[in-house]
Amino acid sequence: MTETGLQPEALDLNPAPAPANRDLMSKFDAIIAERQALIDTGVTDPFAIVMDEVRSPTEAVIKGRETILLGTYNYMGMTFDPDVIAAGHAALDQFGSGTNGSRMLNGTFRDHMEVEQALRDFYGVSGAIVFSTGYMANLGMISTLAGKGDYVILDADSHASIYDGCKQGVAEIVRFRHNDVADLDKRLGRLPAEAGKLVVLEGVYSMLGDIAPLREMVAVAKKHGAMVLSDEAHSMGFYGPNGRGVYEELGLEGQVDFVVGTFSKSVGTVGGFCISDHPKFEAIRLACRPYIFTASLPPSVVATAAASIRKLMTAHEKRARLWDNARTLHAGLKDMGFRLGTETPESAIIAVILEDQTQAVAMWQALLDGGLYVNMARPPATPAGTFLLRCSLCAEHTPEQIARVIAMFRAAGRAVGVIG
Repeated sequence: MTETGLQPEALDLNPAPAPANRDLMSKFDAIIAERQALIDTGVTDPFAIVMDEVRSPTEAVIKGRETILLGTYNYMGMTFDPDVIAAGHAALDQFGSGTNGSRMLNGTFRDHMEVEQALRDFYGVSGAIVFSTGYMANLGMISTLAGKGDYVILDADSHASIYDGCKQGVAEIVRFRHNDVADLDKRLGRLPAEAGKLVVLEGVYSMLGDIAPLREMVAVAKKHGAMVLSDEAHSMGFYGPNGRGVYEELGLEGQVDFVVGTFSKSVGTVGGFCISDHPKFEAIRLACRPYIFTASLPPSVVATAAASIRKLMTAHEKRARLWDNARTLHAGLKDMGFRLGTETPESAIIAVILEDQTQAVAMWQALLDGGLYVNMARPPATPAGTFLLRCSLCAEHTPEQIARVIAMFRAAGRAVGVIG
């Protein structure tokens, strides 16, 4: 017997060569080739833009060229607000650069409590929980709220963070057609009446800038006994009398159970949150894995967020300027013959729809060369295989800048052949 316990004749002393290990990176070959082909045409990589210098909420230097920023989600222009910056400096000096822990352990500092109180005050609710990002907020809330035997019902065009929140959880997933109230009603009607149900909606959809028919959808959800979570990431700050979002604009504050948002847009920093008036809301902290098992935000970040949120409570003039800018740009692009994501300006996002990737890249490059930065978006981020240039307005864009933007779109559109 050998040490293996087998007779010598049972051993294969000349085994066949083992198959070569599969390179796990090989699955990316197609996208690598597509990106290289794009770069080989001589255009700038749209997904690798570097800001050499950021001078204001609306201006930066890219590749040595002064550039107007029209693709940053800095809706309310809070990134350079002196009070916001001062709050961050003070927290950095007093508490250092990081927390080195999760919220459940040593990662809750004074300013984490302050920003959650600022959120309660801003939204007029009893409960607020801050996450490390808006993505983590959706990931955590959806996967924690809906458990085994429950259902999550979501719009087919929902953000990736909503889909990923569904994947992280164990609930059954049901999709309905984008902004289709009748389809939502039909699909909810097919579910067991006794099952727990969470309908996930978005106030503003980030690709086309369209808004959800929240009033009708919330009514349908309540008819079927479902709770509602509304992601107001792209409407916080400027929608509604107090800037709380589309749900406030439509008078739904007593009917939406949970509101998710982010600090990376109107608030002007980074982080995510969920607010609610549910009496058991605080229990989320004890069960939510993306809250428990990740490091908390640095004190300087939450300090800037708290200062910004408190200023947004009275930022009525900023809200008015942002809407003026959106209406002016939408009208200017529409009059020139561009195909837009919405017939009227429904949000601070204005999407210019192009025929294909070649046209979208050419248009994007022409704008960048002219001193204008916008986002180029393509599948799978966009709905139904759409290629578009996404413009995000800021309250700090001046009328002169908006006029220059319209002129640059006219020049680029004619050069590429998108308009006559």
